[in-house]
Amino acid sequence: MQALIFSAGFGKRLGPLTEKNPKPLLTIGGVPLLEIAIRRLVKAQVSSIIINTHYKADQIKNFISQKSFGVPVFISHEEEILETGGGLKNAARFFNEDAPFFIHNADVLSRVDLKGLYRFHLDSRDALATLSVRQRLSSRLLLFEKGRLCGYQKEGKPRSFSKSEELKALAFDGIHVVSPRIFSKIEEVGKFSIIDLYLRLAEEGENIRAYLADAFAWKDVGSSEDFLKAQQEAPFWLEELS
Repeated sequence: MQALIFSAGFGKRLGPLTEKNPKPLLTIGGVPLLEIAIRRLVKAQVSSIIINTHYKADQIKNFISQKSFGVPVFISHEEEILETGGGLKNAARFFNEDAPFFIHNADVLSRVDLKGLYRFHLDSRDALATLSVRQRLSSRLLLFEKGRLCGYQKEGKPRSFSKSEELKALAFDGIHVVSPRIFSKIEEVGKFSIIDLYLRLAEEGENIRAYLADAFAWKDVGSSEDFLKAQQEAPFWLEELS
């Protein structure tokens, strides 16, 4: 299995911290966020990793060239930022296995059981994608009916293409497993969100599953406040990498 790590963003919410360095190379306990994600994926037994780049791409490329992670690491560069959906489409040429693959945001720390997530996706059989989700506060939530994506809720306003009233609103972790058949279903061009792609495909009848990950620690480090807090918690986040 392969993995794609989203690493192209500007990191604007981190303010001055990303003026000289790209967000994926900011460190927690001396270890870059990108390296933490890579090492967790390698422990989950991925065969190769693709990293999409845009902002300060040369720094990320140099970092990768100086490290050895035990698996091949490829760079999918974007001349213009393509967001998550466009980034996936742009990286399609690197996927050479007929097996589901991981997608992982570079700016999230987690103890999510990646092997368990992968097994859950395989057990779902017809799932096009399986998203690690949890119950937490967020301005944008995804709506699921019996574990199947059926809409979203933005700023408290739900939009669902299910008639059921028993919907569960869950926040996305930025970690997912995706079937390679998704590439044949992408009609969007240029810059677009992978969540918007999932919502379109789910409404068309594709099975996009929820993997409830409340039992596992998780932190988004995309803001200065959360990043500084994560630095204070560094031993916890790095413990399982040793």
